[in-house]
Amino acid sequence: MSAQLFVVATPIGHLDDITYRAIEVLKSVSIIAAEDTRTSAQLLKHFNINTPLTACHEHNESNKIDLLIQRLVNGENMALISDAGTPLISDPGFKLVRAAQENGIRVIPVPGACAAIAALSAVGLPSDRFSFEGFLPSKQSQRLLHLNRLKDETQTLIIYEAPHRILDCVQDMADVFGADRPVGFAREITKTFETIKKMTLGALVEFIKNDHHQQKGEIVLVIGGATVEKDLEQEKLDQLLTRLLQDLSVKAASQLAADLTGIKKKVAYQRALELTDKA
Repeated sequence: MSAQLFVVATPIGHLDDITYRAIEVLKSVSIIAAEDTRTSAQLLKHFNINTPLTACHEHNESNKIDLLIQRLVNGENMALISDAGTPLISDPGFKLVRAAQENGIRVIPVPGACAAIAALSAVGLPSDRFSFEGFLPSKQSQRLLHLNRLKDETQTLIIYEAPHRILDCVQDMADVFGADRPVGFAREITKTFETIKKMTLGALVEFIKNDHHQQKGEIVLVIGGATVEKDLEQEKLDQLLTRLLQDLSVKAASQLAADLTGIKKKVAYQRALELTDKA
């Protein structure tokens, strides 16, 4: 009978952020697949976990999947961890998890730290709708192209960036999104030199320029979504609802409008009722 694959979140800095359940799982499984066995060995040593480690990273994951799946099929419970945080979130592991699912192996998440969510929770920008974009392209031409695709998105954007590219990245964002766009800057979350600030992209460029320490460590950027003129937004909603109400009930039309535009269903429903009364 095949065993289980546990996807285990580990601390992103402060070691106390590991959960009791994560420790127990890491102790109980037969083997731990880790992004970097050297990094993970230090974590295991701290918590007196003696489970064997095997490397599973972006350079060997494809070639190692068959071996790992066979061990699971043979009944060995396995844990998957990354260097820090939740596996698969801009970290390796997707291919292994997909292969496990395809082979009928139960995949069990063990939740915990995630830099993207931690940053979002602390910077004071809207969190009801957001998209995680991971790392932007390293080449400026490709990065600018990607940012231009995102500039009109109205949801909050979460982006990881390497310290040696952070200044160029934020400058490109200011150029594409506008210097007045709000941004949350979260660096070294849960670590000794944790920095969490909210400002405009233009101000962030100057902040990073004037303090070279801000170009070090793990960095998360949380960018406010594009604002839409209310009158234009209302006009588009009215046009959409008017067309949908020709074929659908108020309830169905408002639900579909909410799905398509991202506005709250209650708002779409109320407006649909108003349009119906005017008809």
